[in-house]
Amino acid sequence: MEEKRKKKIKRAPLSKHHHMSIRWDEFVGESGDVLAIDASLKEKTAIVGRIGILMLACGTGAWRVRDSMNSIARVLGLTCTADVGLVSIEYTCFELDQSYTQTLALATSGVNTSKLTELENFVREFEVHGRQMSLADIHYLLDGIKQRAGLYRPPILGLAAGLACSAFVFLLGGGIVEMFCAFIGAGVGNYLRAEMNRRHITLFAGIFVSVLVACLMYMCSFRLLSLLLPLSSRHEAGYIGAMLFVIPGFPFITSGLDIAKLDMRSGLERMAHALTIIVVATLVGWLTAMSIDFRPENFIPLTLAPWQLFLLRLPASFCGVFGFSLMFNSSPKLAATAGALGMIANTLRLELVEFTHVPPAAGAFIGALVAGLLASSIGKKAGYPRISLTVPAIVIMVPGLYMYRAVYNIGLTSISVGAYWLTQATLIVIALPLGLIAARILTDPKWRYSS
Repeated sequence: MEEKRKKKIKRAPLSKHHHMSIRWDEFVGESGDVLAIDASLKEKTAIVGRIGILMLACGTGAWRVRDSMNSIARVLGLTCTADVGLVSIEYTCFELDQSYTQTLALATSGVNTSKLTELENFVREFEVHGRQMSLADIHYLLDGIKQRAGLYRPPILGLAAGLACSAFVFLLGGGIVEMFCAFIGAGVGNYLRAEMNRRHITLFAGIFVSVLVACLMYMCSFRLLSLLLPLSSRHEAGYIGAMLFVIPGFPFITSGLDIAKLDMRSGLERMAHALTIIVVATLVGWLTAMSIDFRPENFIPLTLAPWQLFLLRLPASFCGVFGFSLMFNSSPKLAATAGALGMIANTLRLELVEFTHVPPAAGAFIGALVAGLLASSIGKKAGYPRISLTVPAIVIMVPGLYMYRAVYNIGLTSISVGAYWLTQATLIVIALPLGLIAARILTDPKWRYSS
């Protein structure tokens, strides 16, 4: 039997990828019908690690990855310790006087809230029925989750980005012209980025091409409208909105949450990842703007009464969050739930900043706090992961406009102006995860304590 198993393993083709794919079926071998709780330490450890790396691939933070691994380990009678990063996990499982250590890594980082929901449901089911499941059953279910394709094709993701960014532009103060051009620019840009991701093109190339095309498409749309309508050149300012689909909301927010739980490795790696995306995107946007002579000016003021602005901000916030949520591969129902949550939190933030003179950073903290509190209540009832609701709801609060203006002015050596916008952006970026952390401490006893 042992010789037969060795021959089977030897015949399995080796991965040709740079990050070599793991043949999880080889951990099952001839013992697939054995209950998981009766399996060997190596086979149990493989299950724990596979859950962790699948969770990590969905973009969730280190605390949630470790919590899921611990849940699986307890059912299997193991003690698990894990060190989680952005794209890798080093972990050890202990059983009596034995231990087994593995290192697992991903080729890249991504976000998939639909798959994250399925994995969390699997973990909950495993806590109840895991002792009756065989090794083959477990890996079969995990194979199904892993191989599930994204919910949306690139054209739909392009439309989602166009919807989100056009709503984003309105919330920043833009009008119908800026919204239309941003819809075209962001839609085409994110369509190309989705196609490049589908072909596994590297991160920097995807950002460079998608931002460049988004800015150029905004320019083309604006020039075309200018031929048909007498438009002011100040409408050019909306080109910034066309590139906001690259905002790395998940790594930004989860980096703050990880640091709050002293998962410093994961937190710092996620922060570096997010900053890298922002720097590359803003530099490409700046160079493109310089080449086509676009400048980040203030939007033309909207002639709307406060009550009209309030009523329009509600659907704009919903559409923005809904679009970003679809880009994170959320189901329409999950995206609509996040949109309703973001509609309340973001509109509250904007109203506070505009009409009560609350500083933008304080408004961002309050908005994130409200989003976190609502997500805690809604998530428990609907069965959605909290992070799948909170991140899309507050990514629309990330000051992409401020970040771009900071890089643009620093690039022109207007250091004082650039430093002003950079300071404003930094304060808001810090306030957003702090608001979620406060909500999490208030509503989640399991997360509240260090243990």
